[in-house]
Amino acid sequence: MSYAYRPSGRLARLALLPAAALLGSFVPQAGIARSADHALESMAPENAAQRALAQTIRAIGEHFNGDIGIAVEDVQTGWTTAYDGDTFFPQQSVSKFWVALTALDKVDQGELSLTAPFTLHKDDITLFHQPIAAQIGVNGYRTNIAELMTRALQQSDNTCNDAVLWRAGGPTAVRAFLRAKGIEGIRFGPGERKLQSAIAGIEWHQSYASNGGFYKARDALPYSARKAAFERYIANPMDGATPLGVVDALSRLKRGELLSAASTQRLLGIMSHTKTGPQRLKGGLQPGWTLSHKTGTGQVLGGVQAGYNDIGVITGPDGHSYAMAVLIRRSSAPLQQRMAAMQATVRAAIAYHRAAEGEDLAGYRSGRSYGGR
Repeated sequence: MSYAYRPSGRLARLALLPAAALLGSFVPQAGIARSADHALESMAPENAAQRALAQTIRAIGEHFNGDIGIAVEDVQTGWTTAYDGDTFFPQQSVSKFWVALTALDKVDQGELSLTAPFTLHKDDITLFHQPIAAQIGVNGYRTNIAELMTRALQQSDNTCNDAVLWRAGGPTAVRAFLRAKGIEGIRFGPGERKLQSAIAGIEWHQSYASNGGFYKARDALPYSARKAAFERYIANPMDGATPLGVVDALSRLKRGELLSAASTQRLLGIMSHTKTGPQRLKGGLQPGWTLSHKTGTGQVLGGVQAGYNDIGVITGPDGHSYAMAVLIRRSSAPLQQRMAAMQATVRAAIAYHRAAEGEDLAGYRSGRSYGGR
């Protein structure tokens, strides 16, 4: 499905802003287009500003060189537009967001402490990006949930995230949290080690965590076997999420519907200092706007990447917010083009907001206030 809307009735009558003006630096790839079946509307937008945003999101999706899903939700009104919003896309490290939510919910219930100290050992080390691994010596590394959650979200540290996950109750606890909160369109996988091993077509052994063991085991697998596992994951990701499910959860978090006020502020505050993906969604921000976000980046095989994502909440100078998710399932497009699609989504939401507030649109048409980067 391409479009899904929850109308608000809030906006004033405005002239339609051309989609081409909103795309900024996003450059469509020649010959890449979606079929009519890939562009269904569930409900027409109510006004010109909504039509402009919907048109732009559709244009970004239809002209992207790869499989992309996009959703944008007005946090305050609930109005939402999406392109391929109901398809499950690989999350990769976006799933760290659900771990943090689950852990903070446990904190709110008095079942988990943010500050109680414990020690990480060599057996806690996972794979791929994990800066903390260098700090885990023969006597371990003394830490707490607050530090690990921050590093997991801001640095996308896999060992930090796994430590938080298992102390919060593991994948079963995350899935229980999603059910209890009525969060739909989200799957949670088996944890970083098992997930990444399955994508590569191998079974995890803790020895893979050191001396390049994972890469050696993966490289020893016949290419055909590895490709079969890779394609199975893309077709039916065990950690899949729908763009609409993501933005609904982000909006509910921002509105204070998922966690206590203190935990909500903590989580969004941590995500506002995310270090990864500075030119993904963040690259489309305009002066005065802020972003709390989480990226996700998957494995590459044969020049194709399974999962290249960013989700988050942007907030304007007036406090109005928009939740958004840009999830790329499969693409061999250069990174600059992927980032450009994400930036264009942010710029489109900001232009929509300014149009909704009745500001003059001439500057956005000319690119003076809304030019691409």
